[in-house]
Amino acid sequence: MELVVHKIDGSATTRKVALDDAIFGIEPNDHAIYLDVKQHLANKRQGTHSAKERSQVSGSTRKLKRQKGTGGARSGDINSPVFVGGGRAFGPQPRVYNFKLNKKVKQLARKSALTYKAKQNEIMILEDFSFEEIKTSRYKELLSNLKVADQKTLMVLPETDQKVYMSSRNIQKAKVLTAASINTYDILNAGNILIVESSVQKINEMFQK
Repeated sequence: MELVVHKIDGSATTRKVALDDAIFGIEPNDHAIYLDVKQHLANKRQGTHSAKERSQVSGSTRKLKRQKGTGGARSGDINSPVFVGGGRAFGPQPRVYNFKLNKKVKQLARKSALTYKAKQNEIMILEDFSFEEIKTSRYKELLSNLKVADQKTLMVLPETDQKVYMSSRNIQKAKVLTAASINTYDILNAGNILIVESSVQKINEMFQK
């Protein structure tokens, strides 16, 4: 697949970039995508939720009433989960949600996600650029020129560019990542992927490792 390289003012150049079919044209694997997205979201969970059980609640341990002969259900102390203010039965406890996923599965998931975007014509190649200063309006102008200002966008840079990143950080639907840090979730979550021309080679090298 070949895509035309665009300038940041929205105009098309005479150059074209060939996307490797081994990355952007495979048979997508939906299950690999599911596993990779599941791991990505699981890793973002803090897992610090906690509820007090009956042994952790402050209160008297005196038995409230005699065991038999009252005509009602037997009861223990006031810390029992059946009483207001008592401990929580089987409440959430701190835990780690992370789980292992093989490197080849993660690579397959990213290739599948990029393939879906390529098939849907949601990938645009931009010529290499940089900003002279950190300016949010400059990044908004770039998105407007490319006619994607009202959509979720993922900008893929070859290397970290602090000025471009800081200029986009305050825009709700815009995200900037380096080619080495792209992931399945962000690829699928974006409406359009804006790949800087020199990032294509970086992506190819990343999947060849």
